[in-house]
Amino acid sequence: MGSYLKKHTEALIKDVGFAAACELTGKSKATLGRYFSDAPEHADRFIPIDAVAALEEAARFPHVTTALAELNGITLSYDTSRRNEGAEGGVNADVVALSQRFAMLMSEYHQSIEDGVITINEAKRLLRETLEIQKVLLEMKLHLEDETAT
Repeated sequence: MGSYLKKHTEALIKDVGFAAACELTGKSKATLGRYFSDAPEHADRFIPIDAVAALEEAARFPHVTTALAELNGITLSYDTSRRNEGAEGGVNADVVALSQRFAMLMSEYHQSIEDGVITINEAKRLLRETLEIQKVLLEMKLHLEDETAT
């Protein structure tokens, strides 16, 4: 569980960018790095919740909140006051985007297993693609909820 949260903490900080993350949290780059370090001396160090809230406000995706929810078997849903409200497209555009993202995931997977071993870097690329698919699915869910509400 700890390494899972640390990976999502890293994704959140990198999503926002180190400089912006330092400014938003008041923490140094070294301190932020410790929050997602897998070094044994930092195993019990996790990012404070107020820092998570500040970073997720600026991020494109609630990485840590989603990870916490997944660990507890919870599915998240955004309310109507989301940042990307009024975005062009709809369910049809989401289906196209989902198909494209899935094709990219399959391409990454095919390249990764060619030699029979998935390296750490290949696994990270696969994780990034699955995260992008998750984002598209969330957008699709929101568009479907909007269509059923009208």
